[in-house]
Amino acid sequence: MSRKVYVIGVGMTDFVKPGTSKEYNVMAKEAGEMALKDAGIDYTEIDQAAVGYVYGESTSGERAVYELGLTGIPIYNVNNNCSTGSTALFLAKQLVEGGIAECVLALGFEKMAKGALGATFTDRLPPMDKHMKVIFDCQEFTSAPPTAQLFGGAGREHQEKYGTSNETFAKISVKNRAHATNSPHALFRDKLTVEEVLAAPHQYGPITRLQCCPPTCGAAAAIVCSEEFAKKHGIKKPIEIAGMSMATDLPSSFDDKSMIKVVGYDMTKKAAKEVYEQAGLGPEDIQVIELHDCFTSNELITYEALGLCAEGEGGKLVEDEQTTYGGKWVVNPSGGLLSKGHPLGATGLAQCTELVQQLRDSSETKQVEGAKVALQHNLGLGGACVVAMYKA
Repeated sequence: MSRKVYVIGVGMTDFVKPGTSKEYNVMAKEAGEMALKDAGIDYTEIDQAAVGYVYGESTSGERAVYELGLTGIPIYNVNNNCSTGSTALFLAKQLVEGGIAECVLALGFEKMAKGALGATFTDRLPPMDKHMKVIFDCQEFTSAPPTAQLFGGAGREHQEKYGTSNETFAKISVKNRAHATNSPHALFRDKLTVEEVLAAPHQYGPITRLQCCPPTCGAAAAIVCSEEFAKKHGIKKPIEIAGMSMATDLPSSFDDKSMIKVVGYDMTKKAAKEVYEQAGLGPEDIQVIELHDCFTSNELITYEALGLCAEGEGGKLVEDEQTTYGGKWVVNPSGGLLSKGHPLGATGLAQCTELVQQLRDSSETKQVEGAKVALQHNLGLGGACVVAMYKA
């Protein structure tokens, strides 16, 4: 039988613009020390560590963790594109769940460069060649960044199928920026209007620049442990990971010739279904959600993939204000990737940090009233999707 797994410590740095951050090991140290202090344990209690980053040399994970101590523990370097942080957490959870370790650190950081994401190695097969082929098969290829074409294309497909307006997508940026005004670690904290979002430089489909998450630097960490470890150390109010699943691409990602499918819709749907089954809980039991709003179009289609509504009805949730304070769920109270920023290796662990604080009733001005169950969604093209459910 698998064991229950709890989050007992979390921490994250401020998220900042490229060129203004501290060195990656310094950011990682800050986040790790915050998580250890939050858990009330010493680094020597950590049995293993999983460390996520996308842009960095091999063994940067070791170099980062060495800032916390040199205890000779196993340290795993994790790279899974935008889902890197949650992949590190998934590995940490499995180590505890399987009885291999009692207490594991999941740490993520990123020191990014300015501008849109691009390939690092140009002398070999790109891992997203299948995704790019879907673009060529389904729509015109332009000078816009490939990720904007992928997610912008998904937004345009949603418009063509369900009549979703440009204004509806823009309202997601407005909502998340409003949430970010109460989020101290967020990169962008000024409010936006629909008019400002629509007037920003056009990228692809319904997407403008103010509907794209920015490259960001930062770090975040979480410490997970067994029930026995939590009791032994007198941990008060540990947060249970009630369900967690990772899914990778399915045949439909490429065979259906759908921009919505190629950006991870069915991966999300599969992972969410598995999490609901593991936890014995569903969307109706959730109060707060942190999901992967790398573009406004992805937030909207993720509503549908997570089962918050039927296919084609994501726009109605936006228009009826069901994903903000006073609605059925509060989605991205942190401001999401659009406002908080998206340091690839840290994002999934920053989501975890936010949700753990929500379930502890310690989120201050952005607290979701009565939050007892939370859902996390972190997506990386290429691809992997991690969905997790947390329970107070």
